[in-house]
Amino acid sequence: MVVADLHVHTTNSDGTLTLSTLPEAAERAGVEAVAVTDHDRVHPDLDRPLTSCDGIEIVHGIELGVTTGTLRVDLLGYGVRRSERLQELLETVQANRVERARQIVAGVEDRLGVELDIDVEPGIHRTHIAHAIDRSDAPYDYRRARDELIGDGCPCHVSRTVPGFDRGRRVLSEACALVGLAHPLRYPDPERALALSADLDAVELAYPYDRAVDVEPVVAAIDDHDLVPTGGSDAHDDRLGLAGVDRATYDRVRSRILD
Repeated sequence: MVVADLHVHTTNSDGTLTLSTLPEAAERAGVEAVAVTDHDRVHPDLDRPLTSCDGIEIVHGIELGVTTGTLRVDLLGYGVRRSERLQELLETVQANRVERARQIVAGVEDRLGVELDIDVEPGIHRTHIAHAIDRSDAPYDYRRARDELIGDGCPCHVSRTVPGFDRGRRVLSEACALVGLAHPLRYPDPERALALSADLDAVELAYPYDRAVDVEPVVAAIDDHDLVPTGGSDAHDDRLGLAGVDRATYDRVRSRILD
């Protein structure tokens, strides 16, 4: 039984939930705890690793994109305690996100002859730009904008700079009680991604993949490296609990945060 959804996004990055709407969504899903893991940002209104809000326990987390060679992966940090090095890293990442977004918006406006109604500010994501394109006079809806215009390899795509794996892992390990690999079977080279878990504390075992997957390699990595098996819905809307962890596993996560 899922009691904790450990991978949820809010409006602090590219989700739709806020801290005020999150408890109701969690209650509807029947989960007792939620980890807020916004992209490359800590939540400004969470000042402790664990917070209780309307009967729901909220884990302050983060999802940080990193790279190792040609492989880009995402790390999940749980139980965030703010640090100077984490703040410096995130400021650099967000500055790059903002500059990249400005270039994408300018490219779309120039290519399509439209003006996008969007504020380019920290926390911006391609999702926000795709929605702005959908709202504009451009002949693209949200999905086509993502898949044909601004997605990887598309005409208006702009790459962004992400931290290296070693630096990201070190900074997160200093600031978080637990650092794990997100959705290991989503990457183009899952075997290579899972090899990185040898230097981590956890790996996301439960995840709502959009295709049938064989989780045995993830289970093997958990056994080989004594990892905590985390899980979550990766919710960007209000549908929580599509994946998560049971009480025993959440107790392991919680005890690490409180240690």
